[in-house]
Amino acid sequence: MNSLVKKFSANTAGRDFAVGDIHGHFTLLQKALDKVGFDPACDRLFSVGDLVDRGPECELVLEWLAKPWFHPVRGNHDDYVCRHDTCDTGNWLQNGGAWFMSLLDVERGEYAAQFRELPIAIEVDTPSGLIGLIHADCPFPSWSYLIEKLEDGAEGNPGLLRSIKNSCMWSRRRVELGDESGVSDVHALVVGHTPMSSPVALGNVIHIDTAGWCPQKGGAFTLLNLQSLQAHTMKGARDEQNQG
Repeated sequence: MNSLVKKFSANTAGRDFAVGDIHGHFTLLQKALDKVGFDPACDRLFSVGDLVDRGPECELVLEWLAKPWFHPVRGNHDDYVCRHDTCDTGNWLQNGGAWFMSLLDVERGEYAAQFRELPIAIEVDTPSGLIGLIHADCPFPSWSYLIEKLEDGAEGNPGLLRSIKNSCMWSRRRVELGDESGVSDVHALVVGHTPMSSPVALGNVIHIDTAGWCPQKGGAFTLLNLQSLQAHTMKGARDEQNQG
C-alpha cells in the first residue's frame, strides 16, 4: 500500500517549483516551465493536483507521471480516477470526466492504478524551512498532526481517514472564511483547488491555482519557487512576479 505522504529532502542542485491545477493542459504547462528556464536535470516540479479533466490533453498524464522530476499530490479530480468504479459518474461527467469514460476498461485500470499511488500530502525541505503541499486545505491547525493522521491511517478508523482525505482534496473553508490563521509546523503550505486571479496568501497558506487550465478566460499557470516563495504567473508573453 502506497504511503499517503511523500517527503523530499532539500534540492541542493537546482530549484523546486510548485504549480497550480493542471486539468489536462500539459502543453501550456511546458511553456510556463520553459519561461522560467526549468532544467529537468536538476530542477523539480511539485503539483498541487487536479492533473486531469476539463482540458484536451488528459491522456498525456501518464507520460508526465513517468518524469522523474514531476511530483504531484492527489486532487479531487484525480480521486475520481481512483474511484472510477464507485464514484458518481454523472457528477464527474459534468466536471470534465468524458475523456476517461471513452477509455477501454483495461486503460481505465492502468490510469486508476497509477493515480492510487499519488499521495495526499507532500512535504519538501528547503533552506527556509519545511514546505507542505496538498490540493485544497489542511483540516487541522497543525501540519505535523495532519501528517501523523495520514501516516497512521487515522489510527485504523477508515471513516475518519476518508474524512481527512476528503478535506485535503475538497475543502474551501479557509478561502470562504478568509481565514488567515495559517498552519503551524510548516514554513508555508501550498494549495490549489480554488481558482484565483493571482496567487493569494492567507497566513502561511499560499493558493496558486490561477486557472492556467482556462486560458480562454485569462487564466495562466503560476509557478511558485519553493526556496524563495516567489510566484511567477505566466500572462501571455509576460511573467508577473509576486512575493508569497
